[in-house]
Amino acid sequence: MNAFPTGDLASHPISPRLTEIAGGDLRGPEHFREILEQCVPVVLRGLVGEWPAVRAGRGTARDLKGYLSAFDVGARAEVFFGDPAIRGKYYYDGPQLEGINFERRTMKILEALELAVERPEEPLARSVYIGSVPLAECLPGFASENPMPWLPADVKGRIWLGHAADISSHYDTFDNLACVIAGRRRFTLYPPELIGRLYMGPIDNTLSGPPVSLAAAAPAGSEGQFPLFAQIRDQALLAELGPGDALYLPKLWWHQVESTAPFNGLVNFWWDAFSAGPDAPYTSLLLAMITIAERPPAERRAWKAFFDHFVFRTDGHPLRHLPPQLHGLLGPLKPDNYARIRARIIQRLRAG
Repeated sequence: MNAFPTGDLASHPISPRLTEIAGGDLRGPEHFREILEQCVPVVLRGLVGEWPAVRAGRGTARDLKGYLSAFDVGARAEVFFGDPAIRGKYYYDGPQLEGINFERRTMKILEALELAVERPEEPLARSVYIGSVPLAECLPGFASENPMPWLPADVKGRIWLGHAADISSHYDTFDNLACVIAGRRRFTLYPPELIGRLYMGPIDNTLSGPPVSLAAAAPAGSEGQFPLFAQIRDQALLAELGPGDALYLPKLWWHQVESTAPFNGLVNFWWDAFSAGPDAPYTSLLLAMITIAERPPAERRAWKAFFDHFVFRTDGHPLRHLPPQLHGLLGPLKPDNYARIRARIIQRLRAG
């Protein structure tokens, strides 16, 4: 395994393969923070290999079900069911991107899990996919036996269980630590900078939350329909994970997730690794969409210059020519400026 490289990985977002670190080689919170601050995906081999859930997951599907049953409180969750014909690819039904090719059903978690473990290798059986189940509410006690000490205590995990599945390429607006507890996962990744070549699908009518890349989900031979994607298809980063392995996936990275074993389990943690307060960056994106996106091109260019100067700071701090005591609202967000700027925003929104 290669050691974590020095230098600015962010300037090289596409590379032949992902960086890997042995989970046991993490030297402490500061080292983990260094990894996060590179803002590129990293495979952490064996990070959760000692979890009891992973030990159960290395056995049979029923072994893992038996382990999880001890935490069950009868909670219900949304479950996807797919006919054998879709081969676990949960997607739109037809070229108009309106319907879906699977059934959604809310049911008790253990009942759904029983359907998933009954005949996981039966080719004619319907596929079952139990996704994004909050552990704290639905399987209390799991986290104490399977801890994640690298993340803040208030970050709670979610569990994903089911048959082989193909979840189309999409992005999340939070950082993600994905930990395989059973089966295998294959992640196909594209950096945020390639969004314009991925042919994003509808943002209002999504399959389950964020929009998907229509190009990355298209079958081979569709290059003519998505010519910009054809130019970058072979630039994908691939990560193959087995039980105990984890992937750190920064926010906004596009990722296709394939569960490739007959039965699979994953626990993930979503959080904002660099939050200075309660507001998410995506909120500012939505606000900019209604305040800037449809203004004349010349005005958009002017605002882009101001965003680059004040927000993205491509040339450094906007007031670097002044002493720090004169930076005012452009000084450090903590301890006071975050609240001061936020108060101004709320005041302006209310006035509008």
